[in-house]
Amino acid sequence: MTEHTVTAYDQELTAVAGRIAEMGGLAETLITDSVMALMTQDLDLAQRTIAQDVRLDELLLDIEMRNVNIIARRQPMGQDLREIMATGRIANDLERVGDLAKNVAKRVIAMDSGLKSKTLAIGLEHMVELTQSQLKAVLDAYTRRNAEEARLVRERDSEIDAIYTSLFRELLTYMMEDPRHISQCAHLLFCAKNIERIGDHATNIAENVYYMVTGERLTDERPKVDETGAVTGQGA
Repeated sequence: MTEHTVTAYDQELTAVAGRIAEMGGLAETLITDSVMALMTQDLDLAQRTIAQDVRLDELLLDIEMRNVNIIARRQPMGQDLREIMATGRIANDLERVGDLAKNVAKRVIAMDSGLKSKTLAIGLEHMVELTQSQLKAVLDAYTRRNAEEARLVRERDSEIDAIYTSLFRELLTYMMEDPRHISQCAHLLFCAKNIERIGDHATNIAENVYYMVTGERLTDERPKVDETGAVTGQGA
């Protein structure tokens, strides 16, 4: 490649990385806003959160088109090809994070009776804080091309699973002790599952960052401690 071509190629890769950064920032905002809407029962914020998800869909499509063009025109190999493939997968995960945050916002609107007891949602808040921390850490690992940071994010996924299992048990207990809590607890369980799945997508991103940087796959089994199947009698 000539120097001009190399410069243009670098600019194309940088542009894709910029779109990933924008998707990551927006995904983090959607999580924050959806949970804030839940805790405050802010229906307007919930509606705005749902509407913002469209931008993530647009960015995903843009990244896919850019990657196809880069592959067709540049025929990348090695590290460059791994980066292009990884960014496509990461973009898909971030789009799914937006969908899951949107699901929480939709649940706010569905809770026509409101959040009667914020005490029931305290565990969910802690789970959200950890999930947001995981997403931020893995996006930082992507920006810095740091495989070790990505690996650590993957290992911490079990912490989110443990909180989810604990919250699941707690909400089931409330439902059995007082039938008046059933509707609210069911809504919160739905929200908690969506947050737990966001953690899974952060782990997916971590695995792709690790592969992008090292060219190797993390082959050991993911640490999982979700025991909700055992609680409900629904084994794997």
